[in-house]
Amino acid sequence: MNITRAALTLATLLPCHAWPAPTTSPNPAMLVPGTYRTVETIRGDLNKDGHEDVVLLVKATDQKMVVTGDDGKPLDRNRRGLIIAFKKGPSYDVVLSNLQCFSSENEDGGVYFPPELEVRIDKGNFYIGYSHGRYGHWRYNFRYQNAGFELIGYDSSSHHGPVVERALSVNILANKVVRRVNTNHAAQGGDERFKEIRSTIQRPKTIRLGDIPDFDELSVERTLGISP
Repeated sequence: MNITRAALTLATLLPCHAWPAPTTSPNPAMLVPGTYRTVETIRGDLNKDGHEDVVLLVKATDQKMVVTGDDGKPLDRNRRGLIIAFKKGPSYDVVLSNLQCFSSENEDGGVYFPPELEVRIDKGNFYIGYSHGRYGHWRYNFRYQNAGFELIGYDSSSHHGPVVERALSVNILANKVVRRVNTNHAAQGGDERFKEIRSTIQRPKTIRLGDIPDFDELSVERTLGISP
């Protein structure tokens, strides 16, 4: 059989993900599997070796996950994920691939709009944050240590319009928890009065970025035994 024709026949019979993306490449774009596309590229030194590493926010491209919205327009419900690669010489080596850990930006939130996802690198740490407008925000702080990205901090803030009702700050490295609760029930925003409650983590546990299947289901408080 003609080799070219044989290759074309095999490509037709096998799904595109039958050939996984390489785990090392001088071009970070080549590290993305064929059934995904790059949404955002973030660069920064994550392992403190002086070289600029890369984080790829990727999104699946399964056409079966594109649905019709109430307005008749298509909605892409494909999930999103991460590929992190360290710069090693002329190439980038994949150290983490978690391709389905984030829901779609078009996820159906019922009467609420879905929160906005933000990923960034700051001073060697990797931050994953969600902003939910007047309802609040929350943020995860990961550091590369012990051959993986471990959660070292978590912050959240719950709002009622312009008023901050409560806030939580968890320092996993120091085993410290600070909870702030607004006691001014007549607050209009900016005039809150907070009661501060300090405690420690009751069930210390390592939370690794590569082991989180779905951030929507992750509860740092429950996992670490932090009292409400």
